Amino acid sequence: MFETTGNIAPKQIFSEEEIENLNKKYESLTAKERIRQLYKDFQTTDVMLTSSFAATSAFLLKLVSEVNTTQEVFFIDTGYHFEDTLNYKKTLEDKYNLNVISVSALKEEHAFTTKDETWRKNPDFCCSINKVRPLDRIKAEYNIWMSGLMEWQSDYRSTLNIFEQRGNILKFYPLLDISKEKRDAYIKEHDLPFHPLVAKGYHSIGCKHCTVPGEDRSGRWNNNPKTECGLHL
Repeated sequence: MFETTGNIAPKQIFSEEEIENLNKKYESLTAKERIRQLYKDFQTTDVMLTSSFAATSAFLLKLVSEVNTTQEVFFIDTGYHFEDTLNYKKTLEDKYNLNVISVSALKEEHAFTTKDETWRKNPDFCCSINKVRPLDRIKAEYNIWMSGLMEWQSDYRSTLNIFEQRGNILKFYPLLDISKEKRDAYIKEHDLPFHPLVAKGYHSIGCKHCTVPGEDRSGRWNNNPKTECGLHL
């Protein structure tokens, strides 16, 4: 399962006005400045950082590691990741000295999806069991959830703001308005390691059952209108 530092931040409820003011404050900042500012406005124990260790996860992880070396990184281990993803995770852990904590579904629930092959008949339910529920169990400990979503990645993501209230947690997307071109330029300039499957035509990488080569997120849940696993909805 998982272990945390044991430092549980008091749950904070943000008003619409407070969220609007945060968006105005952070809008003109660069991605790295936004991350730096976050740790001025909030404690590290307020912040939950997640990474899928997919295609270009090194971008956000490098920035965070340069600003706050004590930030934990949660990785949802669905049990269905490509071996390349697990190897990429180890590469980034070592390169950026990350403190990665894996979270996963209850053993019996994961076993059910394996026996049932739930991803074939009901991918939303499979994602709920193996991704959404495991993270839901720890979200209550945090006030801010930082992740690397970018608005060009999907129609849904293009509607987001830097700060968004999602249920009982405030989402923070420091990379939201970074274009694909700027992301790729940064990766090239800093020689960041890509996920090994990118070279094989995979541009968005999830579980091996539901991922095929394709541009942007078109390779996820192939032949299915589903574009999000449910974590960020």
